[in-house]
Amino acid sequence: MKLVLISKPKKPIVICGFPGFGFVGTISTEFLISHLNAKSIGYFSSSELSPIAAIHQGKIIQPIEIYYDKKSNIVIVHALTQVNGKEWDIALAIEELSKQLNAKEIICLEGIGNPSLTEQEPRSFIFSGKDKKSKLTKLTEGIVMGVTGALVLKSNSLPITCIFAETNTATPDSRASAKIIESLDNYLGLKIPYEPLLKKAQQFESKIKGIVDKTKKVKEQQEEKGTYYMG
Repeated sequence: MKLVLISKPKKPIVICGFPGFGFVGTISTEFLISHLNAKSIGYFSSSELSPIAAIHQGKIIQPIEIYYDKKSNIVIVHALTQVNGKEWDIALAIEELSKQLNAKEIICLEGIGNPSLTEQEPRSFIFSGKDKKSKLTKLTEGIVMGVTGALVLKSNSLPITCIFAETNTATPDSRASAKIIESLDNYLGLKIPYEPLLKKAQQFESKIKGIVDKTKKVKEQQEEKGTYYMG
């Protein structure tokens, strides 16, 4: 996994969002990038990632792109593509990013499965390797998977904090994403306006769902083509 940076802010907070339960991490970081008007400063590159390029406002968005907001000194790692099988490599790349920038803290945003969740507001939880007071409910029992899980296993050497929101769906979940943003705001004091939050989260949900559906269709077409040629 190659890390490409065009600028190196000093001692930022690094916020990561990857596809997982409810695509909460991806939708949440998408919202943050828009709200903070964060600018791209680099990306992670690998020949083993799905070669999918999203185009937004005439610009190519990398599968795993890195953004920065100078005012808040926040770096955002935003992933649009599934990373199955590359979790450890990406965790190592984030570790390298953290070291190069001398990051104060790495915050992972993640959905956590709750099959019994219905119409009630999803709950949020926090797990942190830092000795930092928070009003959020601590996660005392649970299983953390994916890139976030790999980073948690490095929490003895990295300043890792994870914020989770409940979801009961494998499809993009705007309610859980809105809860994540609310909890992140309580944790960092970003002063994000909440009235338009859910509406915007739903817009991002539709966008992410479109990308996921197109990705699935492309993969199915590739598999069909591969089968045809092998036959």
